[in-house]
Amino acid sequence: MTYTPAENRYQQFEYSRCGKSGLSLPPLSLGLWHNFGSVDDFENARELVRFSFDRGITHFDLANNYGPVPGSAETNFGRILKMDFSDYRDEMIISSKAGYEMWEGPYGDWGSKKYLVASLNQSLQRVGVEYFDVFYSHRPDPETPIEETVDALEYAVRSGKALYVGLSNYNADQTEAAYGELLKRGIRCLIHQPRYNMIDRRPEEGVLDTLDRLGMGAIVFSPLEQGILSDRYLGGIPKASRATRGEFLNEEKVLGYQRIAHGLNEIATERGQTLAQMALAWVLKRPTVTSALVGASSTSQIAENLGSLKKLDFSEDELKRIDSVIAAS
Repeated sequence: MTYTPAENRYQQFEYSRCGKSGLSLPPLSLGLWHNFGSVDDFENARELVRFSFDRGITHFDLANNYGPVPGSAETNFGRILKMDFSDYRDEMIISSKAGYEMWEGPYGDWGSKKYLVASLNQSLQRVGVEYFDVFYSHRPDPETPIEETVDALEYAVRSGKALYVGLSNYNADQTEAAYGELLKRGIRCLIHQPRYNMIDRRPEEGVLDTLDRLGMGAIVFSPLEQGILSDRYLGGIPKASRATRGEFLNEEKVLGYQRIAHGLNEIATERGQTLAQMALAWVLKRPTVTSALVGASSTSQIAENLGSLKKLDFSEDELKRIDSVIAAS
């Protein structure tokens, strides 16, 4: 059946400018780190993209190594684009990244121009588009001069293979250095993608202030701390959950945070929200954060996450109670 997007898709919420730029992003964006790989249900992935777009989510975030297998999330998203969205490419923000291991040998990892440019070209081919709206350096490379990594980002823009460039996992000093080097070449660094949530607040140690000063926006990943800040683990660890597989989340970590999750859930319930909704509202409360990346395995998760936008304000008492719960852990 031919897909026709919902006519009211742009009336769901307000879009926000990303830093001091002309680009507006939705408050929630769909991350394709999980559930879009070659081992996943393709028709479910396709439905997730359709459902998101119907509800105004225009930004879809990839990386070269998303899968598994690495690269397969880009390939599957490219199939979905071709099948359902060929007439709507200009209504979408599609981003990808490179910086983590993608192939064997000395040219398949980190931040050299050789790796980043090769990866950019491969990613464009897998997705089947002429350009990415945003192309990121996925992590800083301690062995490569920042000037060389910026060479690759400059190439992406000058060649027309990316409209904007961004950084991910850079600290405040690294962000300022990359921004300054790009600016010398007449290119503004648009966006930073840090890991940020109620538990992991490292970006508050300089990164967010730096973004404010430079006029960059932030789009945060792991706002739900891999599901810990949701109701998924409140009652224990479900079989076949991500925590049982142990790659980025394990049972010990979940159990260690359960007390926090229960304490925060009490506050969320009083606010008339689920824990996940409150966690998303919390990261969006700072204007620096233009958007939060959410992953999903079902459309019901996306619908729940969008419900966070109904109540984004916090009282001073609520914020203090949240901090107290975290501090007591």
